[in-house]
Amino acid sequence: MNIKKQLATGLLSAVLGVTLIGSGTYAYFSDSEKTNNTFAAGTLDLSVNPTQIINVDNMKPGDSFIRDFELINNGTLDIGKVSLETAYTVADANGDNTADFGEHIEVEFLYNLDRLDEVIYETTLAELKDINPEVINEKIFGEIFDGEGLPVGAENDLVVKFTFKDNDEDQNQFQGDSLDLTWTFTAEQKEGEQR
Repeated sequence: MNIKKQLATGLLSAVLGVTLIGSGTYAYFSDSEKTNNTFAAGTLDLSVNPTQIINVDNMKPGDSFIRDFELINNGTLDIGKVSLETAYTVADANGDNTADFGEHIEVEFLYNLDRLDEVIYETTLAELKDINPEVINEKIFGEIFDGEGLPVGAENDLVVKFTFKDNDEDQNQFQGDSLDLTWTFTAEQKEGEQR
């Protein structure tokens, strides 16, 4: 046989051997284990106490009143930030309003009851209604929470002073009017982390 035939025969024998070995059965050791995993989502639960901030009758220009209420984290996750949305409706008793009653109600957010002279942020209800809730979080709650948010089980005071501004002008159009204010607090979690 010449060299080409010998190589071809050798190669054919090798392929046949590999095929026979590959088609045979193998016996080997094996082991398996199961793991049980749980992924449980936490909860965000911001409570506000009391839920009714203001209920005042017979206001006149120049009157002011301070209200204190607690922001409480009753959830299982730390609250990273809180935003505030303001909405209100005005009942015009005489149908003669040429201005928004909310423009005449000044709102001052204060540090706490011990430091009532220290204002965090001052605006009117009309302006507060148009401010982005994120801005409110930065300017008010960032200060109240010292930039740390509200940890699980913690509570923090929110002290607010409302003033019916006396602008030294005729405000007769607001006699008998009422303003219904709704504040919506929205809590958001802290950033996720590697655990």
